Amino acid sequence: MASMDQETIGRTNRAWCWFKAIPEKFVSKIMDAASEGKKLGVEDPRRIVHSMKVGLAITLVSLFYYFDPLYEGFGVSAMWAVMTVVVVFEFSVGATLGRGINRGIATLLAGSLGVGAHRLASFPGEKVEPILLGLSVFLVAAAVTFVRFYPKLKARYDYGLLIFILTFCLISVSGYRDDEVLDMAQKRLSTILIGGAAALAVCILICPIWAGEDLHNLVAGNIENLGTFLEGFGSEYFQTLNDKLQDHKASLDGYKSVLNSKSTEEFLANFAKWEPRHGRFRYRHPWDQYLKIGVLVRECAYRIDALNGYLNSEMKTPPEVRAKIQESCTKMTSESSLALKEVALAIKTMSSSSIADPHIVNAKTAAKKLKSLLKTDLWKDTNFLEIIPAAAVSSLLIEIVTSTVKIADSVHELASMAKFNNDVLMQKENGKDKVLRVPSIEGSHNIAITVE
Repeated sequence: MASMDQETIGRTNRAWCWFKAIPEKFVSKIMDAASEGKKLGVEDPRRIVHSMKVGLAITLVSLFYYFDPLYEGFGVSAMWAVMTVVVVFEFSVGATLGRGINRGIATLLAGSLGVGAHRLASFPGEKVEPILLGLSVFLVAAAVTFVRFYPKLKARYDYGLLIFILTFCLISVSGYRDDEVLDMAQKRLSTILIGGAAALAVCILICPIWAGEDLHNLVAGNIENLGTFLEGFGSEYFQTLNDKLQDHKASLDGYKSVLNSKSTEEFLANFAKWEPRHGRFRYRHPWDQYLKIGVLVRECAYRIDALNGYLNSEMKTPPEVRAKIQESCTKMTSESSLALKEVALAIKTMSSSSIADPHIVNAKTAAKKLKSLLKTDLWKDTNFLEIIPAAAVSSLLIEIVTSTVKIADSVHELASMAKFNNDVLMQKENGKDKVLRVPSIEGSHNIAITVE
């Protein structure tokens, strides 16, 4: 009996301790959520602005419920305006515009088709009407669902196709019990248009966030991250001291964000195609070219990721072996780094730049020299296992130079397609001479001047 009483007391104490800890855990969860929310706001203040914009848009369309004159015109259908704002309002203008247009057009077409199906099904009589309505719902839903599998349609119009199925089914099915099907379709279309217009107005007029600009900056930033890695790789790999160069550690990890950027780039490009002309971006801007550049940038990033593995590899290459390839490899990394950073700067400033071309020429020359060095008998007295890491690093750097050339060519193609500006650009030569490319009416030309 005593042992049973002690067990009961122990369970009671544990239950009391658990119950007493609930407020502390609740407060701790709230503090963690507040800390994470602050972090999200600091990382991108636009998130706070977007949240306030959504609240404002929903408040505006809610007036249809609060004021009797507006409510009497639409009735309960006014709720569709609120629902439209909730499902249409997205972070960027392109995403909001795409969903709004998809929803509006899909509702118009599906509503018209639903009313037509209801009228046609009512002609044979009441007994045949439900059969015809059921058959029409089956055919339309099945056909549109199959169309959603087309990749190009799914990328841009998947939401519209989904709304088309929903609206058609609601209109055609509910019309069987409600004779005012035409009035119902008209009210729903009107409220959806009002909700979509309110969402678009707030999204565009108040601190607009452009998906195209985000894509533009993302691609430029990814290229710059690759250049930053190559800038620090030479001093990190060919160091002569035993201590690691800690200052380069943070910059050497920046390329990793490029590896998983494919989905983000595709989403931004899809949204950017819906956006009207804004800022420096013209109508029908070549957004697909950014995706091509992104593919080349990721290919280069994968090679850099493999190259990064040799920094902490267990197979250490002796210093005397590294010294044989140090000059060419250091030249390739430094010149490729400068070329990538110049290309990234040209994208950011939207200028047609040729400053990266000399760096690419120097990198290709160093790569050619390294290839010749690898074919010589310089390694005959060296252990084969000691050569493998150095040969792998050399091969990867040669491939990175090739990737750099492809990236630069794609950016030049983007500059031509998007008609980037030919700004005044400078290049040092021998510490004194500079080449200035000055824009003119016929085109740009080079003027060599000497700066004392």
